Amino acid sequence: MQARRQEVAPEKREMAHQCMRVVERVNNCKENGGELDLSQCQLMQVPDAVFLLMKNTTLHTCSMASNLITKIPPKLAMSFSLITELNLSSNRISALPNEMSNCTQLETIDISANSFVQLPPVLIEIPSLNKVNASKNFIADVEIEAMVSCPNLEHVNLEDNPINKPVYEELAKITSIRVVLSPREQEEWEDLSI
Repeated sequence: MQARRQEVAPEKREMAHQCMRVVERVNNCKENGGELDLSQCQLMQVPDAVFLLMKNTTLHTCSMASNLITKIPPKLAMSFSLITELNLSSNRISALPNEMSNCTQLETIDISANSFVQLPPVLIEIPSLNKVNASKNFIADVEIEAMVSCPNLEHVNLEDNPINKPVYEELAKITSIRVVLSPREQEEWEDLSI
């Protein structure tokens, strides 16, 4: 009897391809001085293999942009506490773990085009943070006092968020930080002249 060659299902072939892409990019990171690019890998979560493969490598920048990630594991901040730049844009993330405060060198974070309804409170606990891109989320309210008290924060992009009117007006007055806002259009319900 001849052994029949089994066909590999397309989704399994695609998954194997994605795994190979992640391993290849981790290896590139080790060679290029700690810059990890896991963008557009169709990741639904941060693979545990990344932490194992990067065990003895210092990570400086990391991009996980344009994936399907819904949650950032605390292990990311614990394992890569020396990171200076983190790009999590274009995912499905709605919160950051409290452990992010361990990233004491983090200067720039991009959380744009996600599912945040508020600026993650943990960002205020990162003293080195200089620039936050939180555009294209669902942020309606901002803790202005906390944001202004962040020692090195210079730039916050809040464009394309449904920021409520009183908060928008307060944000527009801030001069100590460059706050980028979209022009605010009055909602229909706000003009209820009765």
